[in-house]
Amino acid sequence: MRIVTLEEHISFPEMNELLPAAIVAAKDTSGPAAQMMPKLADISGDRLASMDKNGITVQVLSVENTDVNLLDSKQAPGFASHYNDLIAQKISHHPDRFAAFAHLPMTAPAAAADELERTVTQYGFKGAMIRGHTNGEFLDNSKFAPIFERAQKLNVPIYIHPGIPPQPVMDAYYSNVGGVAGPLNSLACWGWGWHSETAIHVLRLLAAGTFDQFPKLKVIIGHMGEMLPMMWVRSQRGFQPGAGGQNQRGLQETFREQVYITTSGFFTQPPLQIALDTFGIDNMMFSIDYPFSTNEMGADFLNQVELPKDDLEKFAHGNADRILKLR
Repeated sequence: MRIVTLEEHISFPEMNELLPAAIVAAKDTSGPAAQMMPKLADISGDRLASMDKNGITVQVLSVENTDVNLLDSKQAPGFASHYNDLIAQKISHHPDRFAAFAHLPMTAPAAAADELERTVTQYGFKGAMIRGHTNGEFLDNSKFAPIFERAQKLNVPIYIHPGIPPQPVMDAYYSNVGGVAGPLNSLACWGWGWHSETAIHVLRLLAAGTFDQFPKLKVIIGHMGEMLPMMWVRSQRGFQPGAGGQNQRGLQETFREQVYITTSGFFTQPPLQIALDTFGIDNMMFSIDYPFSTNEMGADFLNQVELPKDDLEKFAHGNADRILKLR
């Protein structure tokens, strides 16, 4: 069976040469991303061999880091453009095995919209991945509307991936745990914080009326829906039109029409079932979160999924093929 995964990460160390020295010096060299750098930098070596071993047909690649957000509106567009050119060059040797999401200069929204269009029309990129907030500003801010407008025009999705929480949130919620100075990163990020923050991000778009403003926009989120399936019924009541937000449609109608979720990094049956019960099979796509999760973990999970044949094919590749126009 054809298998497509679409939250699979890359990071190219040669891009550090285009960053100010202070940004490079401040990078965390001991965190998970730094430890995974050889795998993140690889395209056609161990990555492709692992895909072959585990039956993965296509990976849709996206840049793991948020370095571009550390650059101002004058520097960021050139950096992002160079990154996308490099991605296109590296995947061109295996066009049937790799696709990509654009890396956007979010500190320059108009340039980001142009870069999205350039990468889609010139390289056939499948949309863009945006990693959380941009210097504390979320995507419901009207300044980011050009990106959504362009994505809708091009009929490509925006994948909202978790990012590091804003500093005030880090200080208030995730620091000084048990009196120990500094943030607890597992609480702030992969253990809890960035999943709840991505859910809030999408709910902000709903409440701000962004989905109504761009009714053909497609948004993808990962990690089995970033807690939203569990909160589905309660949030549906809380975000009815007229309940204080600017949305003209409720959560259920909006999300089933415009929000899609992937399994990235979640490989157990209970969250899958609640995601199916809420978002529905037509809004779900299989993903792994490579290299932070292994292809073996994903393949084992997929082999255990009990779905009718047609639904399993939608889950494994059909929905991704349709939404990203992969075939």
